[in-house]
Amino acid sequence: MGKIYIMLLGFAVFTGATFNLAKFSVQYFSAASAAGWRFGVAAVLLFIILGMQKKVRWDIVRKYGAIYTILGIIGIFGFNSFFFLGIKNTSPLNGALIMATNPLITSILAYFILKIPLTRKHTIGIMFALIGVILVLTQGSWEVIKTLSMSRGDLFILIGNLCWALYGVLGRKYLSQSSSMETTTYTMIIGALCLIVLSACLPSSHPLSEVTITAWGSILFMAIFTSVLGYLWWNKAMETIGAANTSLFFNLVPVVTMVLSLLTGTPVSISQIVGTVLVILGVLTSTGFLKSKKRFKLV
Repeated sequence: MGKIYIMLLGFAVFTGATFNLAKFSVQYFSAASAAGWRFGVAAVLLFIILGMQKKVRWDIVRKYGAIYTILGIIGIFGFNSFFFLGIKNTSPLNGALIMATNPLITSILAYFILKIPLTRKHTIGIMFALIGVILVLTQGSWEVIKTLSMSRGDLFILIGNLCWALYGVLGRKYLSQSSSMETTTYTMIIGALCLIVLSACLPSSHPLSEVTITAWGSILFMAIFTSVLGYLWWNKAMETIGAANTSLFFNLVPVVTMVLSLLTGTPVSISQIVGTVLVILGVLTSTGFLKSKKRFKLV
């Protein structure tokens, strides 16, 4: 059991670092190119792993080919296009905080698409997280709230977050016979191909010959550790300790991003710190963790 928790801590560290690494990589790559390289490498590695496990089921590929394509466009191409565009125009911490609300956005979409009811704890959690994200997006400025303006980067991250939530909900609705490994691998291949085609049509920030080794290292780190290892570790934990306990570790992601931002000299505002606390509180409330902890203490 201890090994599972170490894996989840690794997942949180890798995912939290991704926001800082993505911010660095878009100084050398276009948003589409950075995403294309990251998910191109990840898709190849996952397909190799799937093949080594002898779990390539061509009948499933034929049956779900259309929905794999749609989800690949929404969840891989759409999400990552907006993510890398957004991270170029906002701080890594803002990006991490907005993405930290993904479980809550997913719950709302599941209510409308899958008809899964929202419980009281989900509603309270959504309210906490929403206040936290609004605080971060507006930097605590009443003037910004009155004019309903926010940075372009934050808006792109928000749209990307919606794409990722929609990807998960639609996958659950239409891919009942597809394993999570198959779904991720095939949709990642489709999304990566779209990203590569897009990047080929857009001007690059730098010629590939001028991209530094550090920038290439950032891309490889995100591909191998976040997109491949992080995914495999997350799925292993889901199978072993359940979705509720596993999802709690996603709350560590913005904390890791904040620590790394501080270590790299990026200033962190009071509104971002308060927003972080509210987002984490919202997700903890939604998952029922706070209630279970309180019950445990009373016993």
